[in-house]
Amino acid sequence: MAAALIRSSTLISQGAEALLNTQRVYRASLHTEGVPVLLKHRFHKQYRHATLDATLTRARLAGEARALLRCLRCGVSVPGLRFVDAASGVLGIEWIDGKSVRFLLGSGDEGEQVDQVDGHNADPIDGNILTEYDLSKDALMVLVGTEIAKMHLADIIHGDLTTSNMMLRHPASMGNSPGVQQLVLIDFGLAYTSTLAEDKAVDLYVLERAFASTHPESEPLFVCVLDAYKKKMGKEWATIGRRLDEVRLRGRKRSMVG
Repeated sequence: MAAALIRSSTLISQGAEALLNTQRVYRASLHTEGVPVLLKHRFHKQYRHATLDATLTRARLAGEARALLRCLRCGVSVPGLRFVDAASGVLGIEWIDGKSVRFLLGSGDEGEQVDQVDGHNADPIDGNILTEYDLSKDALMVLVGTEIAKMHLADIIHGDLTTSNMMLRHPASMGNSPGVQQLVLIDFGLAYTSTLAEDKAVDLYVLERAFASTHPESEPLFVCVLDAYKKKMGKEWATIGRRLDEVRLRGRKRSMVG
């Protein structure tokens, strides 16, 4: 089934792991009604032994599928899982009709390589796109912090938290829930399960560095993210907060050393 779908689909991007050239992302339709689905294809690597390649592909595909299912069971907003074809290295997930947080914050076209995560792209639009979503930047950051906290409460570590890996559903796609804003976390290719505060702190630090590098003068925005995260995490925040301070210190030391 996966091979036939890929032949009839549209190649969108190389995905989050484009620099390693390990996967391609397609848009396809599972049914005659034309409902779109996103295909992530981990294709065979010619430089790797066939048996090892197949084993690694199955393991990574299964890991991403497990992370998505755990998130869905725990109420975290992530794309729905449509199918897994381990033999072909293809993962089929829900197509998200919306735009990335990176795009919504005005940091470039989603056609840029760094923002081709999971293939959910969009055309650049002039002006403040957030008005179309009836949302302020601060309110968007609250959604970001809350959703990450829900993910961490489920003991899922994303592994690649950036504003490119978060999407806001378009209001027109919300169906029976008009006026409700939903932020969706995407691209769980590097995700894993962990109860350690250290791992959750590193996840936050990766996002903080992504804000600093992608969104100029974004410190107040990340403060909003952390405030919402703290509120949702409750008593677990104290340990994670201490770990985050330690991770930041280690990061500054590495920067000084070069």
